[in-house]
Amino acid sequence: MRLTRAVCCAAMALLLTSCVDRPNASHPEIPAGEHAQDDLIKTAQLTLVTRCLSGQGLTVPSPQQRPKAASAEDRRFEAAYFGTDPRELSLTLPTGHTVTANTDGCLASAQRDLYGDQKRWFEAEVVVNNLRAEAQTRMGTDPEHRAAMARWERCTGHSSKTRPNQPDPAVTDRCNRESGLAEVESRLEPTLLAKVRTERREQLTAYRQLRTIALQRAVNLTSATQAPQGPGRRTEPTTDLGSAEPKGHHPS
Repeated sequence: MRLTRAVCCAAMALLLTSCVDRPNASHPEIPAGEHAQDDLIKTAQLTLVTRCLSGQGLTVPSPQQRPKAASAEDRRFEAAYFGTDPRELSLTLPTGHTVTANTDGCLASAQRDLYGDQKRWFEAEVVVNNLRAEAQTRMGTDPEHRAAMARWERCTGHSSKTRPNQPDPAVTDRCNRESGLAEVESRLEPTLLAKVRTERREQLTAYRQLRTIALQRAVNLTSATQAPQGPGRRTEPTTDLGSAEPKGHHPS
């Protein structure tokens, strides 16, 4: 009798565990693919921006509705969407380029709702999006690359600073091979990019952490937006996306 009761209890525990561990099909989860994750964040950001603009009596115009010449209404939309100058966020990259952004406006508001810390996200995203450009800038100072570039310029008849807007692809391909430039760049870039990524580890970690937060908040927003409503009930949209601290996220 005791053995039978023990077996029954074990079976019941296993059944309950299976029911608890099974994900709720009606609750969306973070997609696995990077492109799908990008789409999720973009959709959530557009939802938040649209709500923000709607609160000011504005809507996102379609490409057909956008005026060819800037009108007063168009300038009002851009100020509400992007914010007004002066731009409060600024970051100069090792490439020499400076990227700026506003902290006011609906786009900035949506980023704060998703990422929590807009300034930290701005700095991390700008650095991470320009890692390859930074590696290529360093490549330009390498003696072997400079020698290959000089051979390429002699081959094409153009300097690297005066390349035509639409160079002849056949000439470019031939000179890339004959000068050895393509081979040198394919060999140097992985090493330099790995070095840049190591030096920018702090920004990479911040990027991954904040992106994880944004993904979870985007899922919560999607779940709240798509939640079924019973008859006679109407749920007002909410921007309270809850907290989503990253768990177990380590830089690769």
